[in-house]
Amino acid sequence: MNKVEHIGIAVTDIKIASLIYEKLLNTPVYKTERVAREGVQTAFLQAGPNKIELLQALDDDSPIAKFIAKKGEGIHHIAFDVTDIVAEMARLKNQGFVLLSDEPKRGADNKLVCFIHPKSANGVLIELCQEAPRPPEGGV
Repeated sequence: MNKVEHIGIAVTDIKIASLIYEKLLNTPVYKTERVAREGVQTAFLQAGPNKIELLQALDDDSPIAKFIAKKGEGIHHIAFDVTDIVAEMARLKNQGFVLLSDEPKRGADNKLVCFIHPKSANGVLIELCQEAPRPPEGGV
């Protein structure tokens, strides 16, 4: 693992949370993205080398809605940047970690992602992130 890629924070209202974190970090949200497959709206802020991802549920069945219903707003996950997500997934699986998917998925911010079950990491949801290849210009 290369570095902490970002910290994900579950929020009930991304507009209000964005204003709070913009004031707190003294920097604007630089990107918002809807990830319909995961039922989430995201907003990213950069403070020095660190990124914060705010996450708001799009519906009551999304993982973020379930998290907030159970634990309330707060830190949802810590994401780590990896060079080869498939190799890292295999390494961690061989070490006994429980992965929440067998293959990486497309996530926000042009990342391939995989989550590690919190029971494998002292109650913390861990996300592995690798920059996804971009399609060629004019390609699909």
